[in-house]
Amino acid sequence: MTHLSTARLRGLAVLLALAVCLIVPGAAHAHPHVWVVMKSELVYAPDGTITGIRHAWTFDDMFSTYAVQGLESKQKGVFTREELKDLAEVNVTSLKEYDFFTYAKLDGKTSPFTDPTDYWLEYKNEMLTLHFTLPLKAPAKAKGIDLEVYDPAYFVDFSFADGADPFVLKNSPGTCKVAIKKPNDAETEAKLKRLGEADFTQENAKFGQLFANTVSVRCP
Repeated sequence: MTHLSTARLRGLAVLLALAVCLIVPGAAHAHPHVWVVMKSELVYAPDGTITGIRHAWTFDDMFSTYAVQGLESKQKGVFTREELKDLAEVNVTSLKEYDFFTYAKLDGKTSPFTDPTDYWLEYKNEMLTLHFTLPLKAPAKAKGIDLEVYDPAYFVDFSFADGADPFVLKNSPGTCKVAIKKPNDAETEAKLKRLGEADFTQENAKFGQLFANTVSVRCP
């Protein structure tokens, strides 16, 4: 790996880390700098146990261009999974400390994740997509699953992909209903008006939750 590539990898780690370290001084100054479009799966084991979440996050073109700048490849503008291996490692390492912006509850109880598995990067149409699986620390059966994806500091803007099935159930044991709620401008604006300065301190860095993408799964 070249010196420039190493610098870019470190720069990416810093940029992603800023997503949760940024102290927002006020709503007027809070806005995203990185945009991510998601497709996700809730993964079940054959016995009906929920084992984790599988994400595919596609970064915006500007961030993607920055991330691969200086990386070596056999063909200009084309990167293989192997050539992006170190960059994928930086992604998961820098995001690990912040729970991958993914928060889950099973039957109302918070369910933390363990270290990601099966992570890799894909470069297509000049866009980077990070694929990774977040295993639950304690896999379990549940009738109600609630999932939120958001950056507390709102440095990164997450949104589910348009079209059919941006969130699917992998090997679901029965007929479950999936409801996706994307941020609503009117609702978000009303909540913003109720916030005070205390809501923008580092200790209360939940501003980004107003822009959370939520998924609820209900099974009989």
